[in-house]
Amino acid sequence: MRRIAAPAAVCAAVLVASGCGGASPAAESQALTDGATFTFNIDADPGNLDPQAAANSWVQQLGRFGYDPLVQIDANGKILPGLATAWAVEGNQVKLTLKKGVTCSDGTPFTAANVATNLAWVADPKNKSPLLGVYLPAGTKATADDTAGTVTMTAPRVGSFVLNGLARLPMVCGKGLQDRKALAQGMVGTGPYTLTSVAANDQYVFTKRDGYTWGPNGLSTATKGLPQKVIAKIIPNPTTAANLLLSGGLNAATLIGPDVKRLQAANLFTAKMPLLVGEMWFNQAPGRPAADQSVREALTRAVDLTQLAKVLTSGAGTPPTTLSSVVPLACQGDSVGSVLPWHDLEKAKQLLDKAGWVAGADGVRAKAGKPLALTLSFNTAFGTGISAAAELATKTWTELGVKITSKPQDTSAINGALFGTGDWDIAWVGVGASSPDQLVPFVSGPVPPNGTNFGHIENAAYSTAAAAAAKLQGADSCDSWLKAEAKLVGDVDVVPFANDVIQTFGKGAQFENLGGLVPTSIRMLAS
Repeated sequence: MRRIAAPAAVCAAVLVASGCGGASPAAESQALTDGATFTFNIDADPGNLDPQAAANSWVQQLGRFGYDPLVQIDANGKILPGLATAWAVEGNQVKLTLKKGVTCSDGTPFTAANVATNLAWVADPKNKSPLLGVYLPAGTKATADDTAGTVTMTAPRVGSFVLNGLARLPMVCGKGLQDRKALAQGMVGTGPYTLTSVAANDQYVFTKRDGYTWGPNGLSTATKGLPQKVIAKIIPNPTTAANLLLSGGLNAATLIGPDVKRLQAANLFTAKMPLLVGEMWFNQAPGRPAADQSVREALTRAVDLTQLAKVLTSGAGTPPTTLSSVVPLACQGDSVGSVLPWHDLEKAKQLLDKAGWVAGADGVRAKAGKPLALTLSFNTAFGTGISAAAELATKTWTELGVKITSKPQDTSAINGALFGTGDWDIAWVGVGASSPDQLVPFVSGPVPPNGTNFGHIENAAYSTAAAAAAKLQGADSCDSWLKAEAKLVGDVDVVPFANDVIQTFGKGAQFENLGGLVPTSIRMLAS
């Protein structure tokens, strides 16, 4: 499973979002070196690199090298200056004051007018940005004052965590805004690196910019140890990535599964990030069996979610408590435990019987002459753990009377099914989010290709509760958001079943993992 990202973005799902992680102190005392190349792995080609037009996590990860957000967020959830040095949220408005002297990769100045154009493009429903409603409130309008260097955002409702969203929204520079096609295989931004080489399905090469001084806490590209070049290599097989890391072919590798143990044994530098890695979604489009809540509940009750989590995470997982899992979490609490359907195979059979799915002589259930035939899609990037968990689930569902077909796929194929063809029934993908409002477009509203509600979820109780929660600001909204999430879990629209700690191992380098590698945190170590 690869992060959908949540956006928030990477880690373990398919959509976007954000997050953070800790790091081991193994390399902190080593001397730093300049002029080096940092190489890390990604498991699939990201495709279109436009950072405002794609939701997959690798687009967001690579974009962090070439683009900056308006504000930053640290590991404790504190909002820090980014391209904006000051901000104020009042009612349905957000006013931002931009840092002076920021330039784009082509040398042109980054202006307040550029910001307003960025916000207008994402906010325009015609452009179908998957970040709309996730990182930017729907209905946003923006005005700019280039002389004062200020931007004023106005929205019907700015939401509970509007600054958290802006911290994940990459800003594109003028030339890219004028020609979006240039962003498909290039980058035009204010970030610390420029994209200098693209070899599809092989690697992406970045070169450090001179004169960059507006990184987190004022960090510049003159900082000692920052790599001169960065290479993102596409390596679908986690064992291959582990081997390359150990042999020196990579400086960083993000892995889960059995390869983790031998990397741990090598006493490598490690950055850790908690994440929701086991999350089950159902295709509720008209005509699909899972559009019936009884079918979804039966499928969920049939499997032992605790056992699935154990197999998926090699025994390291923990039960999820919220649908947001990427730290720093905006809301702590439990929206899952009391409403998640428990394991009961006999109850599952009764639910299907009552729904009209009757077992035939061959054991396969059918309704009106149509067999209960479903597919389970999962991401091969999670290695043997997810394959073993899928095998366990398909065995149980077969016993239930389901004609189940297992479909191991890479990230691109799963994204294509969820947001393109719609040809799927059950998907194990994690939607990474750090605040509950970032999940709204994925669990309500327009469906692909007009939106990101890939499961075709229509949960009126959730929508009502989420709308009420969105009227509240910050921590005051959390109880309401958790109650809204419980509506989704209770109606089996989303089934979270495993949290894990994703580890990024380093050799010859150290770094931070805040929902993915932080470019300005990378330090190359002297050999």
